[in-house]
Amino acid sequence: MDDQINENLKKISTWKRIFFMLVFAAIGGVVRMLLWAVILLQIFAVLFTGKINSNILDFGRSLSIYTYHILLFLSFNTDVLPFPFAAWNLTAELRIPDASSK
Repeated sequence: MDDQINENLKKISTWKRIFFMLVFAAIGGVVRMLLWAVILLQIFAVLFTGKINSNILDFGRSLSIYTYHILLFLSFNTDVLPFPFAAWNLTAELRIPDASSK
């Protein structure tokens, strides 16, 4: 048992993933703040113009999808690194590993 733990602690790939998880956790915090700004901008756009701003709508959708990809990576549901290590609009290409293969 101790040998297995020592072996796991020595895996560079695990430490690299932990590093990237910390980086993307910080990026996720910034993206969440941006999403709140988008929410407020859209509220003001609707209040002042009576219409939804399509540019803000598209940007909000894009940020939401990016947040989804970050959360998939952080929760070990995918090994694909989110943007800037993959395409910004990554959708169908995202591979989610089978839980039994881990």
